[in-house]
Amino acid sequence: MEGIKIDTFLFSFFSIAYIGVLIIGVICLRTYKLKSVVFLLPVIVGLIYDNGIISIGQLIGDGEILKRLNLARFWIHAFFTPLLVLFSWKTLEQGEVLWAKKPLSKFSAYALTFSLVLFELFTEVSGLHLVANMENGVLSYSSDEPSSGPPVMVLIVSLVLLVASIIIWSKQKWKWFFAGSLAMIIGSAVSLPIDSGAITNFFELGLITSLLGTAIFQSKNITKDSP
Repeated sequence: MEGIKIDTFLFSFFSIAYIGVLIIGVICLRTYKLKSVVFLLPVIVGLIYDNGIISIGQLIGDGEILKRLNLARFWIHAFFTPLLVLFSWKTLEQGEVLWAKKPLSKFSAYALTFSLVLFELFTEVSGLHLVANMENGVLSYSSDEPSSGPPVMVLIVSLVLLVASIIIWSKQKWKWFFAGSLAMIIGSAVSLPIDSGAITNFFELGLITSLLGTAIFQSKNITKDSP
């Protein structure tokens, strides 16, 4: 299969896969009323949009419409991705981690989330100039300025997820939160010898799946694991 078909297929696959994950997440929320899922669902919606717009970029064609649709990807990323900090805190609270139940922990989680949103808006989204980019047969818009370093917001969110996953593993003997978080960090840091701009999204899908799996696990074990 040619590169254009492979990446278009992969981004389409991820978008459809996230729709399936979203449906499961909504069912989980309605069934178990687990509040951590509330913070996860917007992130999943953002990933559906992100992968979906990239997958149909060539169908829409180069122009102002596609440019605006891609600009929305950056806004959604800035507002939704930091919600994973709140997911981590709520997961710790649901896991009966005592310090996570204290008001200071809740305040700190919300303050960090708000700070990360502002940081991303002012450093990445504000004054953003997008240019058309054709890579591996996929048409999208990206910043015309080269990256000056690793994405700070994503690094902090990843660190929060990793720390929370280690605590949950120790407290509730659930290793998949950690596995998904670690795989995401490794997948983002290591350059894979594959000619595809979508292949690393498998790690992202694995992370989101592990987070939803953690919520489902906790819904069935909160009472049993309570001190």
